Amino acid sequence: MAKENFVEQIADIEKDFPQWYTDVVLKTKLVDYGPVKGTMVIRPYGYAIWENIQKELDARFKATGHQNAYFPLLIPMNYFTKEAEHVEGFAPEVAVVTHAGGEELAEPLAIRPTSETIFGSMYSKWLQSYRDLPILINQWANVMRWEKTTRPFLRTSEFLWQEGHTAHATEEEAVEETMKMLGVYKEFAENCLAIPVICGKKTEKEKFAGAVATFGMEAMMKDGKSLQAGTTHFLGQNFAKAFDIKYLDKDGAQKYAYTSSWGVSTRLIGALIMAHGDQRGLVLPPVVAPTQVVIVPIAAKKSGVMEKCAEVKALLEKAGVRVILDETDNSPGWKFNEWEMKGVPLRIELGPRDIEAGNALIFRRDTLEKSEYKLENIVAETQSLLKTVQSDMLEAARVRRDSRIVYANDLAGILKGVDGGNFVKAGWCGCRECEDKIKVETAATARVYAEGETSKTCAVCGKRAKHTVIFARAY
Repeated sequence: MAKENFVEQIADIEKDFPQWYTDVVLKTKLVDYGPVKGTMVIRPYGYAIWENIQKELDARFKATGHQNAYFPLLIPMNYFTKEAEHVEGFAPEVAVVTHAGGEELAEPLAIRPTSETIFGSMYSKWLQSYRDLPILINQWANVMRWEKTTRPFLRTSEFLWQEGHTAHATEEEAVEETMKMLGVYKEFAENCLAIPVICGKKTEKEKFAGAVATFGMEAMMKDGKSLQAGTTHFLGQNFAKAFDIKYLDKDGAQKYAYTSSWGVSTRLIGALIMAHGDQRGLVLPPVVAPTQVVIVPIAAKKSGVMEKCAEVKALLEKAGVRVILDETDNSPGWKFNEWEMKGVPLRIELGPRDIEAGNALIFRRDTLEKSEYKLENIVAETQSLLKTVQSDMLEAARVRRDSRIVYANDLAGILKGVDGGNFVKAGWCGCRECEDKIKVETAATARVYAEGETSKTCAVCGKRAKHTVIFARAY
């Protein structure tokens, strides 16, 4: 199949980015639609990416002293009424179980949209003394939020995530935890996903329901929209007081703990697709790519070709590289197209002439460049190239993002900026009415406060600005 015809199966990334995204996630077999509206079936290729994300994050969580546990999917509805702002924020999205075992339940049960309430109820049982603190627990789980508008990975009724929940003796310790985990997310996003992110505090309107303060990690997609890739929340004593999370301190007094929560989800796979993909399909960074290298035999029936390909595969596997040898009877051209669409970082092409010359051709998915390398150095060259691809993808994404951050002094400037596919920095007085007006007039929302910057005037009302905010249209 010719490459021209092959990529016609994918919508034009420049003309119809949403359709391009849908085509890519389906044709690369990352997901399929579930039988219930708004749900997705994560297929093996998509789940392999999630497993690599889990592996990288889990190691980081444990290195910072956190332990994994698992909490129930079903939560008594009365738990949600204990923290007023929390229940109000999540009420429209909660799915409720009213019948089980053929009978109506005495109390309805919520299918967890998030787990602050059930963690709070258990922490109130487990926490007795200051010696029990801090409590640092994470769980890998599924959650359900009844979304009206859905798109695979980005917003689905059920999705996979991790959620950390911690309890501390002091406000300072809980704030430190909140910021530490934001830093963990940022390091992971940049060094594993090759996605540069902007981290900062959310406005009151955009914060998590029930939090004192929310901090977000915003990533720019190729269409200039923002994707909230992760959040951390300082919960203060809101949930501690709602669920009676108290401890006996050194001074003999009973005190409420301070808590935090933080999470990222399978939405990160959507971020990978939209931050790096191109007209040919996926472009995956090596750290999380299910397959890092594919070996494609050229003139496979010629003597010695498959043997040499298998030899190279065994050497790479021994070195810890995730490698596949494509032994199917499809043509090399078809294989090139297939693996390019799947975003495999490197492709090694090996045929009779290459073997005779002691060389191999290696194709880079990120730059679409092909170069010749000595077979005797193939392992070292491949490992070096994978590191180069990883760092080059981050730098390319950073340059692209930084070139699309603009400033605006008024509403017209914000509108022009987001219409052009940019992140826009603008002054804001802190007034909710001005923030709402920006959304109404431009369809952009406040993503995070811009650190270290304070514009002179609010872009809406012209009064003195309290903050500089990054505004963008978002998924």
